[in-house]
Amino acid sequence: MVFKKRVYNFAAGPSMLPQYVLEEVRDEMLNFGGSGVSVMEMSHRSKIYQRIIDDAETDLRELLGIPPAYKVLFLQGGATLQFSMVPINLMRASRKADYVLTGSWSVKAAAEAEKFGDIRVAASSKDSNFSYIPKIGRDDFRPDAAYAHITVNNTIYGSRYNYVPDTGGAPLVCDWSSGILSECLDIGKFGLIYAGAQKNIAPAGLTIVIMREDLIGFAPKDAPVYLDYKIHADNGSMYNTPPAFTIYVAGKVFKYLKANGGVAAQELRNREKAGKLYDYIDGSSLYSAPVAKEDRSLMNVVFVTGNDALDKEFVAGAREEGLLELNGHRSVGGMRASVYNAMPPEGVDALIDFMERFERRQ
Repeated sequence: MVFKKRVYNFAAGPSMLPQYVLEEVRDEMLNFGGSGVSVMEMSHRSKIYQRIIDDAETDLRELLGIPPAYKVLFLQGGATLQFSMVPINLMRASRKADYVLTGSWSVKAAAEAEKFGDIRVAASSKDSNFSYIPKIGRDDFRPDAAYAHITVNNTIYGSRYNYVPDTGGAPLVCDWSSGILSECLDIGKFGLIYAGAQKNIAPAGLTIVIMREDLIGFAPKDAPVYLDYKIHADNGSMYNTPPAFTIYVAGKVFKYLKANGGVAAQELRNREKAGKLYDYIDGSSLYSAPVAKEDRSLMNVVFVTGNDALDKEFVAGAREEGLLELNGHRSVGGMRASVYNAMPPEGVDALIDFMERFERRQ
């Protein structure tokens, strides 16, 4: 199928980027800032690229209100590499960590961490196919745990934390890959935050790590050099060649967000988009959302008809109208509309219009 104009891309990732940013990148593709070269060709050791990465960090700090005592690292390897880097660097003396399981990615993170120490499941919503977020507090975590880990937004199952758990003395680590920059979060309540960029920030290839400085420097001596946070912190994220072009695009997105009211304004837009879609689903006689209302994601709206064949028909029909990637994850089926920051309200309106017409035909 060939489309003659841009479509509404509801993919869970890589996902939509703001059109304004894409147009800026296009215009600078062959000659960035009068340098005569593309950022893709530019030395990461050049003064002009140093300004790009410095500006990106400064703008991200402003957008998220990152305290001075936190380092910002621009890494590679996706959130999946962080499943290993976190325990390697943070386990320390007790060799213990507690994980809350709320979906596939938290399960994978815990399984990887088990290679490095004593991992305990502090709470889980697996009993209900990850359709809710457990309510937990400091009594659910071991007092000698080196850290506690959560996944803030669950891309596959469509749930999200609406609170920050009290973990007692354990630094709270979170995977914020599919939620970063979508809503306000008190960074100071976390010891470490990591996020793949391909949902709300940039093309795939960049992973952002935000971590308290006092947690850096404790990787074992035999840890692979790239898996030591201190190496990256000491070298300004340039121990090796960083994902230079992706960081450049991320910086463009950060400036775009700042120019449009910052994260607080974006959160309001996201709540309106997701709320409109959930309201329609809840009022429908065909569709349902299998996630507890108080725990529904603002980014990934999961819904079903209850009939697998009908779900497939829906996805195929939507694609014909330029509403792409609405199929649910292969492990759960159904439908999933990922309405990340760059999804315009008009995209949600177009989806609801198609849902209404599809429902009337049944």
